[in-house]
Amino acid sequence: MLDKDSKIYIAGHRGLVGSAVMANLRKRGFTNLIGRTHSELDLLDPVAVRRFFDEEHPDAVVLAAAHVGGIMANSTYRADFIYRNLQIQQNVIGEAFRSGCRRLLFLGSTCIYPREAPQPMAEDALLTSPLEYTNEPYAIAKIAGMKMCESFNLQYGTDYVAVMPTNLYGPNDNFHLENSHVLPAMIRKAHLAKLMDEGRYDDVRADLSRRPVSTLPFPAEASDADIRDALAAFGIFPGRLRLWGSGKPLREFLWSEDMADACVHILLNVSFGQLAKEAGAPVRNTHVNIGTGIELSIAELAGEVAGAVGFKGSIEWDSTKPDGTMRKLCDVSRLHRLGWRHSVELPDGIRRLYEWYKADTAPAR
Repeated sequence: MLDKDSKIYIAGHRGLVGSAVMANLRKRGFTNLIGRTHSELDLLDPVAVRRFFDEEHPDAVVLAAAHVGGIMANSTYRADFIYRNLQIQQNVIGEAFRSGCRRLLFLGSTCIYPREAPQPMAEDALLTSPLEYTNEPYAIAKIAGMKMCESFNLQYGTDYVAVMPTNLYGPNDNFHLENSHVLPAMIRKAHLAKLMDEGRYDDVRADLSRRPVSTLPFPAEASDADIRDALAAFGIFPGRLRLWGSGKPLREFLWSEDMADACVHILLNVSFGQLAKEAGAPVRNTHVNIGTGIELSIAELAGEVAGAVGFKGSIEWDSTKPDGTMRKLCDVSRLHRLGWRHSVELPDGIRRLYEWYKADTAPAR
């Protein structure tokens, strides 16, 4: 399908997903890889995206760019999540097709599945019952993107494949306290609570300077009391954490570099025709779940994070806040049939991510 000098455009090459995919391709010997930062190419701008494809004519596209966030962000910014993702997908997939690009990998999310989908969730569970309300706009956008790929394939003979990764974590993750996903947010919260408990407020200031919060715009000038007040709003206290929900929901997590390896494996080895043949008639649900097939509760996850961080304080659960979907485990049997399995287990991955986070946050010496 692709050779080592094929020009491959990775949309979102600096994010958690895109950076891991680009690194994996480079490791495999691909050298003609291109990416654009947001300042270089605004994917919400259809004119700019058309100009880019007219100039570059990539042989393949990996669409990893998306507007993403955790349950708080999805609940608060519902219009942003559906509008921005639909616009990005419309522009990139549409212009890839218009420019003659016949190979594309679209990355979605397992939140596309119904809230009460049978567990583990197989690909054919899609659109069988209502979605989880808290992330419905994002899920609808991602469903539209994968159906757009499937429809271009059926009508025009393109080879656009959609993959649905489970919850991801890894290097270059988003640790923003207001819009990050559960695992990186939990790591950062435990880290800050530990630092405050140890009286290491200068290290807290360094962390907040590297990744500011809106309520503390000038952390270097903030008093210890100012810092405690600002972080309390996020459930972070000296030696104590208050986390959203009951802790009972079950979740599956996949190391981002494993996810990238699965994506590149599919990009290089799996065609839409192969997936359509497996799906049967009528052709639908040709996407591929990417995950581990292993789950744990959010409370168990908090325990794993506390152990990795060295946080010995208390953990409380705020049941007035939403849990989201109670269970969303991937059925990865299709992925396994396609010849790929994960390699990084969660406890090791959490330790590796925490070490990455500390190195990325530490002030220059």
